[in-house]
Amino acid sequence: MKSTVVAPSNIAFIKYWGKKDEILRLPCNGSVSMCTSGLLTTTTVEFDESLTEDAVSINEQEVLDFKKDKVVKHLDRVRKMAGKDIKARISTSNNFPSSTGLSSSASGFAALSLAATKAIGLDLSEKDLSILARQGSGSACRSIPSGFVEWLDGATSQESYAHTIYPADYWDICDVVAVVNQGPKDVSSSVGQESAETSPFFESRKAHMPAKISEIKGIMDKKDFTLFGELLEADALELHAIMITSHPSLIYWEPGTVKLMKFCKQLRKEGLEVYFTINTGQDVHLIVEKGNVNKLLERLTEIPDVRETIVNYPDQGARVVS
Repeated sequence: MKSTVVAPSNIAFIKYWGKKDEILRLPCNGSVSMCTSGLLTTTTVEFDESLTEDAVSINEQEVLDFKKDKVVKHLDRVRKMAGKDIKARISTSNNFPSSTGLSSSASGFAALSLAATKAIGLDLSEKDLSILARQGSGSACRSIPSGFVEWLDGATSQESYAHTIYPADYWDICDVVAVVNQGPKDVSSSVGQESAETSPFFESRKAHMPAKISEIKGIMDKKDFTLFGELLEADALELHAIMITSHPSLIYWEPGTVKLMKFCKQLRKEGLEVYFTINTGQDVHLIVEKGNVNKLLERLTEIPDVRETIVNYPDQGARVVS
């Protein structure tokens, strides 16, 4: 009763912020994202009747704190679905910095959901896996399907799941992650979202999100990279405006974050079309067409704040590897 799974993180072009149901992790708005090829979590789950409690390790370090509690709670969901009460040994590792705003919880809970269900003998549909992953971490539902993905804003648990809107090979674009700090952020996304509705701009953002999602899907259908980049960049700034004006305020940016945002605008003036988006962290995702990736990487060497770059192409979602 053992399974190993690889799952990608994802980068949201139109982002969600705020939950209308904390327990089920139902979002206040839908979102559109892309599975990443270079931000991956590998997770092995082995159910063993000889175990008296669950054992969890992350990057080869045993976990005993709240992170273990979240994993065990998610395993309990799987055990309840299977009608079995067997403890498990979980080993997971990321090939990228964790808790820095690169959505390690998305890849982590997507991998855990698929590995645990397979190991215990369940064969869930992609939709049901997405619903399960969402309950571990909201954005994890977007790392179950492949390619370009939409997370539906549903009124019930069964209505809120992610599905592929375009396959991974649909569009030759790239997400170059510029890491400016490999340390963990000071406030988790889950905690930060608890104050989302305290921003005076939150209701306005929520009201126009359905139209924005419809707009970006239309732009993606035409593969208009300029309109696409302008919209995703504007949405990222709008999201961070909500965070900054919440109570208490959330300011994830660091000096290197702002430098990259300004540098991105300068590159466009010089003819290199690149757009930024930022999750709930300090690192910057630079969206560029595939043919301009090497040019961008060369120019990023001019910014001392960039500690590392991670190149991501559209990729498949969670998958069993053994």
